[in-house]
Amino acid sequence: MPEVQREIGGKIVKLETGSLARQASAAVLVTWGDTKVLVTVVCQPLTQDPGYFPLRVDFEERFYAGGKIPGGFFKREGKPSDEAILAARLIDRPIRPLFPKGYKEEVHVVATVLSAEKDAPPDVAGLLGASAALMLSPAPFLGPVAGVRVGLKDGQFILHPSDHDRETGLMDIVVAGTKQTVTMVEGLMKEVDEEDVVRAISLAHEEIQKLIALKEELVAQVSVTKKEVPPPDPLEAEVREKVKARVWERFAELKRAPGK
Repeated sequence: MPEVQREIGGKIVKLETGSLARQASAAVLVTWGDTKVLVTVVCQPLTQDPGYFPLRVDFEERFYAGGKIPGGFFKREGKPSDEAILAARLIDRPIRPLFPKGYKEEVHVVATVLSAEKDAPPDVAGLLGASAALMLSPAPFLGPVAGVRVGLKDGQFILHPSDHDRETGLMDIVVAGTKQTVTMVEGLMKEVDEEDVVRAISLAHEEIQKLIALKEELVAQVSVTKKEVPPPDPLEAEVREKVKARVWERFAELKRAPGK
């Protein structure tokens, strides 16, 4: 089965496909240290145009990932926790803009945590797997994209910080991006200088290149056929150009208006 691995941040990061969830449009098993996340992608044609792109991302936590069984009368898994919802959104935001306009098929991404290590958060691993699975799926995904967590403690930047460093440091952010640019920054900081924030984002983008290269190495081992996207409505393009001609010159001025 196709698989690739390399050491990143002191841990072995491994991507493999073809052995699990074979009925899905694409599936990738991500191993990051002792954390394992299975990410599946299912693409389903729609019978009618909903007027928007129906992308759904779910992040499934499981008690067994931590070696536990739910206690009490109910032994089933409960509804998603706040952390699971936030992790799903963290995966959703970087990938959603990377689908071409006009693509309206239903796309469902599910990241299921199979095992969890405290110092290898499954949310970033889920984003890594989601991008890889979309690259292997028929969906016309314009990736790859990846995310890196950055911390700041004792004046030193830490890539892929441990739980302890995240709790005791001055910065805990996740930076997502493509090869060319940064697409998302999310997290928290405690009165950090602007120069430090810029430096952290720059370091994260350099690390992102390693993760993207790993995914491209995996995709190169698999034959992928992408679906074609219908061309845009020429009337829509004409209207857009007319609006741009009227307002684009003042856009920068209006965008920087006080109070905006």
